[in-house]
Amino acid sequence: MHQALVALVEAAATATPSPTSGPDPDLVTPGPWGFVAIAFLALAVVVLIWDMMRRIRRARIRSEVDEQLDAEEAAARQAEASTRATETDDEDIDPQR
Repeated sequence: MHQALVALVEAAATATPSPTSGPDPDLVTPGPWGFVAIAFLALAVVVLIWDMMRRIRRARIRSEVDEQLDAEEAAARQAEASTRATETDDEDIDPQR
């Protein structure tokens, strides 16, 4: 057992050779097609963000207009109800008419 541990330690202590040459730099660079692909993706993201902001802005404006129209409609209904109540009150005051 002692000899096996000594052999294991000696095997672990020996240095492994490091590679002397790396890969060819022309083979690992993205090249012009990689640049075109990344530029296309960046342009697509910019266009999508621009379109999304336009749609959000349009939806917000539409909701504001809807709120204004609802408020005007409620005010018109309230004014109509108040005039109806006034006419009814006048009739109740003088029933002989």
